[in-house]
Amino acid sequence: MTASPAAPVGAALLWRGPDGRALHADTRHTLTDGLRRWPVVEGIPWLRPGRDDLRERAVAALDAGEPDAAAVLLLRDADDWWESAPPPPEQLHAGLRAGTLREAVRLLGLGRVGVYFLHRWSDPSWLAALALTAAHPPAGRPVVDLACGAGHLLRHLVRHGHRGAVGVDVVFAKLWLARRFVLPPGARVSLVCADLAAAWPLPPPTAPRHVACHDALYFLPDKAAVVAAALACAGPGGALLLGHLHNARHPAGRAGLPLPAEEWTALLPGATAYAEEELTAAAVAGRPPEPAVAAALAATEAVSLARDAASAAADPGLLQPAPTSPLRPNPLYVDGSRRWPDPRWAEEYGGRAATYLPQRWPAEPGPDAVRRRLLLDLPERW
Repeated sequence: MTASPAAPVGAALLWRGPDGRALHADTRHTLTDGLRRWPVVEGIPWLRPGRDDLRERAVAALDAGEPDAAAVLLLRDADDWWESAPPPPEQLHAGLRAGTLREAVRLLGLGRVGVYFLHRWSDPSWLAALALTAAHPPAGRPVVDLACGAGHLLRHLVRHGHRGAVGVDVVFAKLWLARRFVLPPGARVSLVCADLAAAWPLPPPTAPRHVACHDALYFLPDKAAVVAAALACAGPGGALLLGHLHNARHPAGRAGLPLPAEEWTALLPGATAYAEEELTAAAVAGRPPEPAVAAALAATEAVSLARDAASAAADPGLLQPAPTSPLRPNPLYVDGSRRWPDPRWAEEYGGRAATYLPQRWPAEPGPDAVRRRLLLDLPERW
């Protein structure tokens, strides 16, 4: 299987480069602002600043009719927090032909991030994201998922019928996984590889948007600038959801560049604030989450914030997979016993996940099996 030429180059949106210049297609596989050319692989524009050598090499490979070579170059690119060396090119070439998400994350050398992607549907922060989204839903507005990773939230919303979705991430490999394995086949989702610390790739809104950023903002140094840009991206009548913001005062919240809870809430005045533990518990119980008081926020592992200018009504259906979704047993169960994928996942998620995932597969899973993540809506090629 080879990397496809970018049929939808610029078709879904009028992208902007990292200096804010409008881009247009100059070939089926590149965009240009008139000064520089940017590669598009698998329909994903790669617009990262400060990597001119990589950009030019990828463009040259595409011009030479070698989309696989361009894909391998971009799959080697990582974010500034990643400490592992990229796999050798021949391994990444093999990754282009992976038949499953499991095989792909291994061949792409994604390590702990790959484990996170494979089992995202089971972890408590995913349940918290579902509860936050159900309480403050898109309600027909286009969705922009910032730091979208491998597209788990985009998949969930598309399966529920939401259209006009865009996913932005700084790591091409994550977007490639989203396109190849996670998003439903034929999903009309625009993906773009861009740095939220530069000019954003989306044009100004012509209608309100539903903008979300889960489990990522604590990695960014200038959080206030990102929040301001996200509000501008949402536009009048839009919504902004910020999920899983690590609380610097909690032992489990010290990864990245966290803030104390009160500093997170100060970034988005007027937002409704939630404690991570309450969001997870609400999703498991199938009920709306309760906003947090100051004491709960001070003690939580992670803060979540939501501000919706339209005050859209809650959509409890978003707590569950779409009604037509085929469900499969959670792969964390092997021979009837629950097994965490690795010690790191167990340390980070196992304690809270054990409150809804029993040690043994029950004789009768029961009517709450989906809410408790015993049954999952996994991609067909998981």
